[in-house]
Amino acid sequence: SCTVKTCWMRLPSFRSVGDALKDRFDGASRVLMSNTDLEAPTQRNDATSHRVPRRDRYRIQLRPYNPDHKAPGTKDLVYLESSPGFCEKNPRLGIPGTHGRACNDTSIGVDGCDLMCCGRGYKTETKFVVERCN
Repeated sequence: SCTVKTCWMRLPSFRSVGDALKDRFDGASRVLMSNTDLEAPTQRNDATSHRVPRRDRYRIQLRPYNPDHKAPGTKDLVYLESSPGFCEKNPRLGIPGTHGRACNDTSIGVDGCDLMCCGRGYKTETKFVVERCN
């Protein structure tokens, strides 16, 4: 008898990939990079082509923005500039700001008052609405 066996690689679940990316995003560090750190890859025209390994192609040295922090690893997420603040209105960047928006004072997520009000404080009010139905 003949037996066919097929093997394939499988991706992890979408949730586990998202959780891993979120963990890296939360741990991302700001870095500095100067133009003097860049080196052009060496080009050779002789008969044997010498390839520069991808990891050594540019030899960019990333230094932490805060000298008290450790240098980022190869799997760490880094950024060069901080994101613009979303708290204050900035029409040039299309940021509406958070003034006057309703928030959820019991939520710890992005709709929560602590995060949305950006430390400005907030007031809660309770409304009783009476409606006739049927």
